[in-house]
Amino acid sequence: MGKLICRSCNKEYSLNDVIWRCKCGGLLDIEFESTFPIEEIKKRPPTLWRYREAIPIDNDRNIISFNEGFTPLIPLDFDHKKVLIKLDYLFPSGSFKDRGATVLVSKIKELGINKVVEDSSGNAGSAIACYCAKAGIKCDVFVPDYNPSGKIMQIEALGAKLHRIPGTRDDTALAALKAAESDYYASHYWNPLFFHGTKTFAFEVTEQLGWKVPDSIILPVGSGSLLLGVFIGFNELLKAGIIDRIPKLVGIQAENCAPLAKAFNENLNKVPIIDKKETIALGISINKPVRGEQILDAVRRSEGGFITVSEIEIIGSLKWILQRGFYIEPTSAATVAGINKYLEGSTPDEVIVSTFTGHGLKEAGKIIKILE
Repeated sequence: MGKLICRSCNKEYSLNDVIWRCKCGGLLDIEFESTFPIEEIKKRPPTLWRYREAIPIDNDRNIISFNEGFTPLIPLDFDHKKVLIKLDYLFPSGSFKDRGATVLVSKIKELGINKVVEDSSGNAGSAIACYCAKAGIKCDVFVPDYNPSGKIMQIEALGAKLHRIPGTRDDTALAALKAAESDYYASHYWNPLFFHGTKTFAFEVTEQLGWKVPDSIILPVGSGSLLLGVFIGFNELLKAGIIDRIPKLVGIQAENCAPLAKAFNENLNKVPIIDKKETIALGISINKPVRGEQILDAVRRSEGGFITVSEIEIIGSLKWILQRGFYIEPTSAATVAGINKYLEGSTPDEVIVSTFTGHGLKEAGKIIKILE
């Protein structure tokens, strides 16, 4: 059924071991043989669980789901160039993080765990709280005390115990790691099970394109939970012989917090320490991504790259996209700004896919202030 492998020491664990980090302290990956019975998949309900043979859960009775996934993939005109946008802000908790949460919480139930901890700038905490509520699993969520009130209210309303941590986003992560010494860490960047939910983005896009692969995928990147999942997903499709290549992965970062872009552009193997500034794209405001080297490797192996966008560009893009009926949060508007920059050097026949990752209702107060 697969196994956990440490990226540092190569130690192996069973997928049924209650562990989220190697005993050496290293990050864990999952080695899993995915299959894609296309004719059977076509007959199944339009949810991400239609790819059942590619999701590492042993027994169907443990699946915690709201029939999520298979979000619309629609064309959007960017100055006469069509880009296909995956509407992942339409998930039950309002963000793409539900992809990871449904798989991670299903495995948590399967392992018999009754309490978890998570840290988040908002969306991951909301997603884990949402699925833990359905599963009847206790959940403690650590958030920076400067978080948008909409996201905090959502986490509390779903029954999670909220811990507001003063200081930086790093301080919040450290507080969660301390709590994870005694409780299971349902992390969206430490725990590799999360990526085996977000990888379904790649499966859905491929199926929605007639089991063909796009040329480029443009994604917002903070901790990298979506980009890494997408890279895993396309590699599994490649290994299964469904596709013949990996699309170019392009990461979008805010200029005020762009450690991965800096590392990539300076051809560094390590993510450098940066002087982080505030950005309205809170969801990608991560100055020390735990899986930074892994993200850089994925982008390089896909022959992709990084684009940075300014606060002025994010605000302008938010106003532009709102006028087209898409009520998305500022982090998603950073993606819009990145798409516009990418298109300046794209080819006329290039098939480009991107996504809107978070709903505007989560940051309604901030959006109102931006529009004033």
